[in-house]
This record gives sequence, structure tokens and C-alpha cells, in this order.
Amino acid sequence: MPKASAQPPLQGSLLDQPRPGSNLPEFTVAEISKLVKKTVEDTFGQVRVRGEISECKFHSSGHIYITLKDESACLAAVCWRGNSGRLGVKPETGMEVICTGRLTTYMGQSKYQLVIESIALAGIGALLKLLEDRKNKLAAEGLFDPARKQELPFLPDVIGVVTSPTGAVIRDILHRLDDRFPRHVLVWPVAVQGEVAAAQIAAAIEGFNNLPDNGPVPKPDLLIVARGGGSVEDLMPFNEEIVVRAAAASFIPLISAVGHETDTTLIDFAADVRAPTPTAAAEMAVPVRDNLLAQVMDDGRRLWDCMHRALIERRERLELLSRALGDPVRALEPLAQRLDEKAERFRLAWQSYFERRLGRLLEAAGKLRHPRDILALAAQRLEHAAHKIESGWRELFLRKQHRFQALGPTLEHLSPHAVLGRGYALVQDQGGHVIMRRAQTKSGDKVRIEFQDGARGAVIAED
Repeated sequence: MPKASAQPPLQGSLLDQPRPGSNLPEFTVAEISKLVKKTVEDTFGQVRVRGEISECKFHSSGHIYITLKDESACLAAVCWRGNSGRLGVKPETGMEVICTGRLTTYMGQSKYQLVIESIALAGIGALLKLLEDRKNKLAAEGLFDPARKQELPFLPDVIGVVTSPTGAVIRDILHRLDDRFPRHVLVWPVAVQGEVAAAQIAAAIEGFNNLPDNGPVPKPDLLIVARGGGSVEDLMPFNEEIVVRAAAASFIPLISAVGHETDTTLIDFAADVRAPTPTAAAEMAVPVRDNLLAQVMDDGRRLWDCMHRALIERRERLELLSRALGDPVRALEPLAQRLDEKAERFRLAWQSYFERRLGRLLEAAGKLRHPRDILALAAQRLEHAAHKIESGWRELFLRKQHRFQALGPTLEHLSPHAVLGRGYALVQDQGGHVIMRRAQTKSGDKVRIEFQDGARGAVIAED
């Protein structure tokens, strides 16, 4: 609840003396923002706010940004990464929750917000309805079918335990096993409360099942998933689908030992056997063995007490030092939020830049002709040019043919053989040269005389 304290008077370094005619001091923006921040944080140092989650954003930095609303108002809230993993309820849009934390201001945007330290569901009825709907859904898939149940081994050699390594549960199980029948126990440490608990529990069940049969780490013959009692919100990790599905898919027989006898979680329906308490799970796991060494048990308790006292002393020293040093987280919170905002603005700017570039590229691509069209046009031009060349060559050939045919009769008329038909003869020497003058021969030369119907040899005689 808000502190019942009066608002502190505004104080700060004046930029200047009051202006003439006014008695109001002047502040810088940073000064007035700091004064408002101090006033809000001092007045609302610890508050509980009830409302509906209208917006929930899980940032990549690990922070959770939430908007709470009711009938007439809304409130911005943030859960820093250091607390987000310890929340008892995973926030979702539409949930009605009660958030515990402190009010602060964010000077970078002149707004106030709730810094969340824990979240709880506003009504147990809403949570029970959520669990009933989830139970019906998983039952319809056959995960709770009795035919899927496996029998527990009579005396397992190795027992795997999935629980918190620092709670009383693991001690109770180990002590009970020691009392009845000591066995080789493998503990897979997990968180049993908070946002990360469900994923760790499911991973532990799957991890035990995936161990090789003859590997360096022995594979358990029996699994126990255990946690002590708590509220419905505290036991929520054992109602998550991922945990129920991992328990139903386990090849190793599994005992569910969550909470006290009256507590019921969804993993109880998927397990092969449900134990009312973690101690009862140990009793189901092994038969009784008498005459255990009391001294070993006593030494174990004394060692634990010594370690516990040492941890308490160091925790007290750490708390004293932390109070003396102050909380550096508060100084870093505004910077972390500004970094988230800058990262978001940077992402949006680059996205807009690439969208503009893509638009320009698509516009330019629309103006370009497709290579297929360019090749088709070139093929048409080439075909047209080939046709023109073929027509040109055909026309030239015809002209040459006509000219050649026209020269035939002329050549035939001028041929010496045509003259021979009119009574003339062609005289040639032995070299085949035509003799046209008397001076080209002398007495005794052999010549060849060609007539129209053949040739004869002759000898030149004296005149």
C-alpha cells in the first residue's frame, strides 16, 4: 500500500533568480524530472496492483514489458530479467493478476511505470478453470490412459530424482531410502518454482530417458519427480503441458510426488504412480531394510547443519555489504530500458530502409525488358536479314544466269568451229597454236588442218 507520507517540498538548484513579478523558482527539465521520480518512488516504494494484462512483450534482453488495465485506466509495468525467471506465474495477455512491486518514473519519456517483483493470479477460480481445461485437453489425447501405466520395479538399482538440490524434499527422500534400503541415487537439480522450472523439469525427465544403457552415468530404473507443498501458484510448473507430456512419454517408470496429500497436479495423472508425499515416494520405490547405521545419519545431519550455519553467516555478511553499497540495479534500469527502445527503433529503421530499397528494385525491374523478349526480337531481325540476303543472292544469280545465257549465241557465232561449216579450215602448228599468217611457217613444217568433220596432218611444201 502507498506510504502515508506528505509530498516533500520541491528542491533543486535554481537556474536563475525568480523573474520580476513572480516568486516561482525555475528548474531544468532534468531537475524537475528527478524530483518527480524521487517523490513517486518514496511515496509508492511497495505497492500491489490488480488488473488485467492487456499487452505482454518478452524482449530479447530478458525483460518483460506489461500493460495493466481496468475499466478506466492503464498502467505500464516492467519486470527486469533478474526477476522474470523467478515469477510464480508466466504472464499472458488476458490474465487478471496481482502485481507486487514499486512505482518509478522513466524520465526519457516523462511517464511512470510499475517495476514488478512478483505476479500472482487475481482469483483462484480463474486458475482452477485453466487447469481443468488443460486437464480435459490432455485427457482427450490419451495421456492419462491407465493402459499407458507401467509397473514399478521391485528393487531398482539406480533411482533418478528430479527436484531442487537445496530443498528439504531431496533430504527426505534420501533419508527415507537410507532407512528402508540404500540405493544408488542420481539427482537432476532443477528449479521447482518460477518461470524456468517447467522447462528444467521436462528436460530432466527427457535427459534421464536419453542416457545410454551402458554409458559412464548409469541409467535409472525408476524416476521420482518431487517437490514440497505450496500454494496452487507455487505448484504451477507441474501443471504445464511440457512437464505432463514429458512424464507421459517416459520409458522409465515414474513416481509423481508433488506437494502434500491434498495437493493434486496434472503430472499426477500422467505419472505411472502418484505418491501423496515425497517421503511416501521413497517408501514406494524400495522395500524395507532394517538395521541401518544411525551414526551415518547423524554425521550427515551435523554436516548439513554446519554448512547451513556457514551459509547463514555469509548471507548475513552479504546483506550488510549490500545495504552499505546501495542497489546499483536501480541506476541501470533506466539505461536498460533506453537500450531496449533504441534497439527497437534501430530494427524498425532498417526494416523501413530495406522495404524502400526493395520497392525501388521492383520498380526498376518492371521497366526492364525480359531477356526472352529481347532474344525473340533479335531472332526476328536475324530471320528478316537472312530472308533479304537469300532474296538478294537469288536475284543476283538470275541476272548472272540471264547474262550467261545471252552470251552463249554470241560465243557460238564467234567460235572458229562455226566458220568451218562454211568451207574454211583451221591450221595449227604442233604446239596447237593457230597459224594465221604465211610467215609463221616454213617449208617442211608439220601442221594440223581441222575441218568441219575432223582433222588431217600436213607438211608445208615449197612455193
